[in-house]
Amino acid sequence: MNIRDRFCASAFTLLMILFISAFANGQEMAGGSSGRNVAMMKLTTIPPLPVCAKGSVQSGDPSKGPSVIFAKATTGCTIPWHWHTPNEHVMIVSGTARFEMKEGKPLTLSAGGFALMAAQQAHQFHCVQTCQFYVYSDAAFDIHYIDKQGKEITPAEAMKAVREVAATEMK
Repeated sequence: MNIRDRFCASAFTLLMILFISAFANGQEMAGGSSGRNVAMMKLTTIPPLPVCAKGSVQSGDPSKGPSVIFAKATTGCTIPWHWHTPNEHVMIVSGTARFEMKEGKPLTLSAGGFALMAAQQAHQFHCVQTCQFYVYSDAAFDIHYIDKQGKEITPAEAMKAVREVAATEMK
């Protein structure tokens, strides 16, 4: 990746963190409540994830530290090869999801399933049947898309490989 590409990728990551931070600040639980049902959650697209996946911050601020995000992905939705700086804990609420790890066997989970992707572990997520799930991140959340050789690439390049479109704004 040349200097221009690295700068663009860094700028995009910073933009994503700012979007997530603004999103998290707008999602604080009203009146100090300690929980809510899915029907009460406002799901939005989150750049640079694919538009087929939407989320809602339930706890914390993903741009600053540990957080819990509720997410929903449509059947066939793929979050292409990527890694995160923190550990990523995923708990499936409904549907079926397949996780592929660069170093390991694919894992298919349904309601009640749990997956842990260690920090910087390259993986890919595919929603086999409409998925609802929680993502717990134990530190500030980020996403680094990679190609088959493990080199960092832009979200647009990553989405093209799986025929998805990256969200560019929160809707």
